[in-house]
Amino acid sequence: MSGLVLSDPVLPGAVARHLELQIRSAQRLLDLVLRQGAAIRERDVETVLGCLAEIQVEMAAREALEGEREALVARAAARLGIDREEVSLAALDSLATPAERDELLLRSAALRGLLAEIAREHGINRALMRQELTFLDHLIRISGEQPEPGPNRLMDVEA
Repeated sequence: MSGLVLSDPVLPGAVARHLELQIRSAQRLLDLVLRQGAAIRERDVETVLGCLAEIQVEMAAREALEGEREALVARAAARLGIDREEVSLAALDSLATPAERDELLLRSAALRGLLAEIAREHGINRALMRQELTFLDHLIRISGEQPEPGPNRLMDVEA
């Protein structure tokens, strides 16, 4: 597509508002992931499960935000006369004032930072859960409640 810039004084503000919604959602998600991590460390199963349910709700909300993002990308692509894959904050320069550009860059950086922190904390939580489950599996095996893996027997009889 060729570069076709049609004026859209509303688009930069819409992108800024959308980034703010994304930031708020990411902050809620980070809070939940941190609370879940604390609950895992405390072996508080109810809180871990409660956080998981809240995380699922927030992820559903983030799916709706993704739909809004896609609509903004399509709108920007149409205004700029470029393919959707080419839309970036830099591509919006021609539609935004310098102050709007600075604000968009700040919000985008804040969002990227939050998403990186969420990914890091989620990775830690996964490792902690794996460690706890491995330990639980070990305890069950040594308690004699669960036989070691091996061939199944129909019946154990003592003579």
